[in-house]
Amino acid sequence: MKLKLFIISLVSILTFTALSPISKSTSYKCMIQLINYEGEGAYIVVSLLDPEGNYVKTLNVIGDDKEWYHDLTNWWSYFENSSESIDAITGATISGGQRTIKVIKIEDDKLNKGYKIRFETAVEDQKYVADDVTFELTSESVKSKVDGTGYIRYIRMLPQN
Repeated sequence: MKLKLFIISLVSILTFTALSPISKSTSYKCMIQLINYEGEGAYIVVSLLDPEGNYVKTLNVIGDDKEWYHDLTNWWSYFENSSESIDAITGATISGGQRTIKVIKIEDDKLNKGYKIRFETAVEDQKYVADDVTFELTSESVKSKVDGTGYIRYIRMLPQN
């Protein structure tokens, strides 16, 4: 009787797991080109926002000295109270006029649903730009170039195959 109950439980679990939706994601190359400016390297955080503008998750952080994360004010107020880990997605800052290419993963079910991508920037002893680049996450925008309003000259997205 116990074996029969065990087999029924196992089959139920396997069936539930097989029928559960798995969120597919796509990797995107994201080139970030900064304007020419004087001063330290820029800390940049790339976040996914829901349609109401609330943080969903951190997609990438550029700047590996955690001591300065609080300068990214809006993101920091979300991040310090979350259980999110960013260990695997940090990198060194980039300076004025430089560019970097990062790979970010975005769940496909977020496209064309009102979600947004936000790039926040901060430079030591200079201003913080909460919405350096913000755009709605659509099938077209993930293959486009978007101009920045602060330290970012533009970003260019390209889906990876």
